[in-house]
Amino acid sequence: MAPLVDIVGLSFVRRAEDVLQLHQALDHLDASHLGTLLKIETRQGFEQLPQILLAGLRRPPLGIMVARGDLAVEIGFDRLAEVQEEILWLCEAAHVPVIWATQVLDTMARRGLPSRAEVSDAALSVRAECVMLNKGPYIVDTVRFLADILGRMTEHRAKGLPMLRKLAVSLLQDYPGS
Repeated sequence: MAPLVDIVGLSFVRRAEDVLQLHQALDHLDASHLGTLLKIETRQGFEQLPQILLAGLRRPPLGIMVARGDLAVEIGFDRLAEVQEEILWLCEAAHVPVIWATQVLDTMARRGLPSRAEVSDAALSVRAECVMLNKGPYIVDTVRFLADILGRMTEHRAKGLPMLRKLAVSLLQDYPGS
């Protein structure tokens, strides 16, 4: 019989040790072949992202989900765009795909018409490898709308184009297990 699971998600990842514990649990279950998706939704998870990525890359495939709603509550809505960019930069440098999550085109999925802010947010999601949509009665139209936006935005943006300032996370502390 074919395997029924390809990837395991871990929410509230705060440190590299969380990832290493997940790998140990997968080993114990004889499931070390599974990929991992690590959900970054706390300040500590963001601050420890380089170490988290290094731990996750010990056993690819690996992906990162940016849980922007929870993260905004933790770090403040005024810093969300900046932190989101840093996560995208770090993951791009590590060749780790990112899922842009939390309420993308949510109003459209639920009510059939997006807000202006949601359209801009959806357009910016072209920087990630995947976009997560929430369910709703207008989800098929929302998927088509998002696909159209992303198709057009791809022509306007190349990954890695913005100039990167020195990132605070570049001052790495000792990596656990090294």
